[in-house]
Amino acid sequence: MVGKSPLDDPQTAAHAWARYRRLMRFMFLFTVGMVGIALALLYKFNGAVSVHFYIAVALGMGFMMLLTSALMGLVFLSNGTGHDASVDNNLPKHDED
Repeated sequence: MVGKSPLDDPQTAAHAWARYRRLMRFMFLFTVGMVGIALALLYKFNGAVSVHFYIAVALGMGFMMLLTSALMGLVFLSNGTGHDASVDNNLPKHDED
């Protein structure tokens, strides 16, 4: 039997998801800042290259940073609420004879 997750409680879930959204807002602002700095440095050291280069760099960096922060945020949400502890990891024992 699988134990109840703390995320089954609506108040706990609302608090956890609010914290996750706050983390994602911060990471979005941080990502925008880092992409801006990266584009400024690229322009400073490489000069005026194709606009497609700057678009590709901005989209690649932005997507990578936001995807990473979203996945790590979900790990923090799962662990911080005790959801991980409610998983039943009892596997059947196999004799290795």
